[in-house]
Amino acid sequence: MGKELIINKDPKSPIAEIFRTLRTNIQFMTSNQGLKTLLVTSSVPGEGKSWVSTNLAIAFAGENKKVLLIDSDMRKGRINTIFSMEKRPGLSNYLSGVSELENKKDIFSYIRETNIEGLHIMPSGDVPPNPSELLVSEEMNELIVKLKNAFDMVIFDGPPALLVTDSVILSRQLDTTLIVTSYKTTKMGDVEKVKKMIENVGGNISGVVINKVPVNAKKYEHTYYYENKERGNANND
Repeated sequence: MGKELIINKDPKSPIAEIFRTLRTNIQFMTSNQGLKTLLVTSSVPGEGKSWVSTNLAIAFAGENKKVLLIDSDMRKGRINTIFSMEKRPGLSNYLSGVSELENKKDIFSYIRETNIEGLHIMPSGDVPPNPSELLVSEEMNELIVKLKNAFDMVIFDGPPALLVTDSVILSRQLDTTLIVTSYKTTKMGDVEKVKKMIENVGGNISGVVINKVPVNAKKYEHTYYYENKERGNANND
């Protein structure tokens, strides 16, 4: 598996501890919702959402949970690369029914085990001509229900929200969304657009992560920004 799996590679590192703190904060912010599904997205490419979703999934698995990480970026997914596995068959193959598997309707045939205890992967699959349409299909609704019953936590790594509508569509189907930003790169206006787009379709946002913070930027260490509709805005340092 790839070197990006920092929690698995170096579980005692400060970065690994930050991911465990992020896990706890997400659980706290969604304690009244019975959190089972989480979408991780960003505004544009290159902000590190796949790195965040992957290590966050490992952090949840570290709580003795049965966790599934789904690569729902059916255009340019890279979760399979991080875990050194084939990208097909995967999510798009299950949703479209275009698969070489003997039992195309068996959702668990598309899920791979990893050598990390409790963590499972569903890669993105072949690039379909209509990813957005697949996400609003009845097959997608059934997939979410089946996986919520089979796993303690299901994390979807979605595409950048400003490029395509896929993540916005997913946000209204899942329990909550985490937006990943890049330190001194992401434009605040882009984050606000993504936030508004998700809220406009009825999606919930559990927080915003600032990624790629230099180690000497001490004031940003262990810092996340959260918004709670009932409690207003708050910084958790």
